[in-house]
Amino acid sequence: MRARLALLVAAVSVLTLIAFLVPLALLVRTVAEDRATVRATADAQSLVPVVGTADAATIRLTVEQLAAESGRPVSVFLPDGTVLGAQTPRTPAVALAARGQSLTGESAAGREVVIAVQGRADGTGVIRIVVPQHELTAGVTRAWLVLALLGVILVLIGLLVADRLARTLVRPISDLSAVSHRLANAELDARVTPAGPPELREVAGALNHLATRIQVLLVQEREQVADLSHRLRTPLTALRLEAESLRDPEDAARITAAADGLERAVTGLIRQARWRHSPTGPAASDAAAIVADRVAFWSVLAEDTGRAVTLDLAPGPLPVGVAADDLAAAVDALLGNVFAHTPDGTSFAVRLAPDAGEVVLSVADEGPGMPVGAVRRGASAAGSTGLGLDIARRAAQTAGGRLELRTGPRGGAQVLLRLGPPTSPRQA
Repeated sequence: MRARLALLVAAVSVLTLIAFLVPLALLVRTVAEDRATVRATADAQSLVPVVGTADAATIRLTVEQLAAESGRPVSVFLPDGTVLGAQTPRTPAVALAARGQSLTGESAAGREVVIAVQGRADGTGVIRIVVPQHELTAGVTRAWLVLALLGVILVLIGLLVADRLARTLVRPISDLSAVSHRLANAELDARVTPAGPPELREVAGALNHLATRIQVLLVQEREQVADLSHRLRTPLTALRLEAESLRDPEDAARITAAADGLERAVTGLIRQARWRHSPTGPAASDAAAIVADRVAFWSVLAEDTGRAVTLDLAPGPLPVGVAADDLAAAVDALLGNVFAHTPDGTSFAVRLAPDAGEVVLSVADEGPGMPVGAVRRGASAAGSTGLGLDIARRAAQTAGGRLELRTGPRGGAQVLLRLGPPTSPRQA
């Protein structure tokens, strides 16, 4: 922006100076020519009394003295054809002046001033003085250089002023851009100091108001999520009490463990919703251990619903760049979708293996397949919340990977979760 403003000012300044200096330069040259012509005419006029009354010897002496003083060729043409002073042939201007008409004309040697002298007894004499070109242009080159230097100085001053003015505009805009990027990076306490023209000050105030409003809305949303999560503790407590009343110790232990895990998840959700801090370092977890644990958890439900589970787990550890809780939530979301969107008795397979520097988790079922747009957050064609696949996608992006939807080997849905290592997270 500064460069464009400077270019605009330079263009306007140059055009203005051209429109002003070119006529001024031509005027300087005209004034110099007229000044030299006036001096030559005055010298010629000084010879008129001598040429009109004196004899040839006196005229010759006077002409030679004037030529020596002025440095110009001076000639006097007498009526009898005698040429005194500079010996030059008669020019058309001299012939015209011999008829009694004084004039100024141009010749190859310069500008000639011709004056007719009447009153001589033998006819009309003619005085001719030639003004050479160097005298006509004396001082013009220096004046042009001064004008050109003045023009350059004016352009530079204009550029300096334009740069100062542009800086007063660009600096507030740069501050606005920097604060916008900080807000985009979740630095909600970033604010811009209003500066510059009134329009930019208004924009800065609007951006600060927007940041404050976003901060307030996020706080309200986190409080609502925390309150909603807190309400889940009451049914969890009831579920734990019911589990303790079961007669089968294994069933009681299994349900109690599930309730404990759910309570830990709810507590983590409350803590995350109310106190969000930037991570101090790259997140990491062992994908092999987490997938094995979650598949074992869901296998009990799979057995109850008549589903065959195939687990192909590469030997661990398999470190990935995502927190253990987030990865566990992603695996639960993928396995939960199998149970939620396929009929009982549908088999599914879970495979975890390294692939080209990444760890790939595959969940494939033999159900009806995945509808188009299923990964869109909040959208579900099966009556669910529509958040499961989005949770898995965000976990993959945290690890520098991605989520892929495919058709499984046996016609059902297949979800691939590609996870990068913790040492080199990439932005998806």
